[in-house]
Amino acid sequence: MLQKINYQKELDRLITDLQKEEKVPTLLLHSCCAPCSSYVLEYLSNYFRITVLYYNPNIYPESEYSKRIIEQQTLIGAMHTKYPVQFIAGSYEKEKFYAMAKGLEEVKEGGVRCFKCYELRLREAAEIAKAGGYEYFTTTLSISPLKNAAKLNEIGLKLAEEYGVAYLTSDFKKKNGYKRSVELSAQYGLYRQDYCGCEFSMRQRLEEQQARKEQ
Repeated sequence: MLQKINYQKELDRLITDLQKEEKVPTLLLHSCCAPCSSYVLEYLSNYFRITVLYYNPNIYPESEYSKRIIEQQTLIGAMHTKYPVQFIAGSYEKEKFYAMAKGLEEVKEGGVRCFKCYELRLREAAEIAKAGGYEYFTTTLSISPLKNAAKLNEIGLKLAEEYGVAYLTSDFKKKNGYKRSVELSAQYGLYRQDYCGCEFSMRQRLEEQQARKEQ
C-alpha cells in the first residue's frame, strides 16, 4: 500500500529550513485565478520572492479569461506583502487546450482531462521558471477542494526533474487555506466563478444546476 504523503508538512519543513538559513528564494507561482491565489500569496510571500504566472488556456469564453486576468492583477496591486509580488501574463493559447482535450470532451470533471490540463499549465510554468532562473515553481491549484493535490504534486515533481527547477510541493487547502481564500475574496471584493474554467466544466455545471431545478 502506498504511503499517503502530507505535502503541507513537507512545505512546512522546507520553510523552516529556509528561515534557519535566512534564505528568500524566488518562486514562479502559476495561478488559476485571483481567489485561489489570495491565500497562497498571503502565506508564501512571507518566505519567497514571488512572480505570479497567469497561464490558463483552458478558460472559456474569452470574456471570462479577460475578467479573471484583470482580477488577478488587481489583487496583486491591492495586497500588502512582505516581499513585492511580480506578474507575468501568459499567452491565451486556447488551441493548445482543445488539442490536448481532443477525445476527452465527455470525461467528467476531475478525471484524466483535468490531469492533462494540470500538466499543460504546469509545463508552461516549468519552462518559464527554467528560462527565468527561478529557484522554485508551483501552482495555486491545490487550494481547491475539487483539485487532486496528489496528482498535481506528482506532475510537478516529474516536470522538476525534466526541467531542473525545484517544484514546491503543496496542498494549500490544508491549514484552512481554502476557507481563508474565501475570506480574502470577500475582503478584496473578488469575483468568484462557479465553474473551474473550461467549456466542459461550464457545461457540466449548467447540467447539474438544471438537474437540481427539475428535482
